[in-house]
Amino acid sequence: MAYLAPAEFVTKMVDAGESKIFMSTRDTLVRAYMAGAILALAAAFAITVTVQTGQPLLGAVLFPVGFILLYLLGFDLLTGVFTLTPLALIDKRPGVTVGGILRNWTLVFFGNFAGALTVAVMMAIIWTFGFTEAPNTVAQKIGTIGEGRTVGYAAHGAAGMLTLFIRGVLCNWMVSTGVVAAMLSTHVSGKVIAMWMPIMVFFYMGFEHSIVNMFLFPSGLMLGGNFSLYDYMVWNEIPTVIGNLVGGLAFVGLTLYSTHVKTAPKRKPA
Repeated sequence: MAYLAPAEFVTKMVDAGESKIFMSTRDTLVRAYMAGAILALAAAFAITVTVQTGQPLLGAVLFPVGFILLYLLGFDLLTGVFTLTPLALIDKRPGVTVGGILRNWTLVFFGNFAGALTVAVMMAIIWTFGFTEAPNTVAQKIGTIGEGRTVGYAAHGAAGMLTLFIRGVLCNWMVSTGVVAAMLSTHVSGKVIAMWMPIMVFFYMGFEHSIVNMFLFPSGLMLGGNFSLYDYMVWNEIPTVIGNLVGGLAFVGLTLYSTHVKTAPKRKPA
């Protein structure tokens, strides 16, 4: 499992960010759509396992399967591009602009949302036999998640919003660590092991991931969850996106770049 030194894989991070900024609109949307869809399927799988076994840890152990698949297939999540693309600007790569970064983020956001929503509709059909029966136990659980993580936060006012934001920060600290960890190795087995650990942590701890939520909350709305579209956007999706941006960029992208690319001068011996 060939290991790359930090200075090597952080340079790969900058290269990846630059590549994503200049990717065509079509390719960006397709890759983002597929990433959102695969991650949504993984979330549905993990919740099904949790409900049917009563073991949340087992669901968390299995959830990273989706993240690993989408990464190995070269698809893009908003949480990942939040961390990688700004590094190309900071590194002063030719032609990289703030506008180019925002364009990439916007396309990936809508691509992820479309993919996650597609799976949400498909799973809602499966869980209700085409909306002809009451939601099954898994679907009922998703509705409960939607309520607790929207109106549940709202009930605490500013403290709830702060909690939501911090959960978003911690989430992408872990998820982006998974993205970066995959660059530690040039072998598939090494990438899988490195990605698995931080993704499992984020899912089990209940941190807020904007793309997983693009599946959970539209699903909850379709399956009778007692919250509104306004609750979802204001008391989850928007603060989660902001928290994910801060967590990935501040605690992963900038820290690794500052200490492994823009390294401070070494101390001289006395």
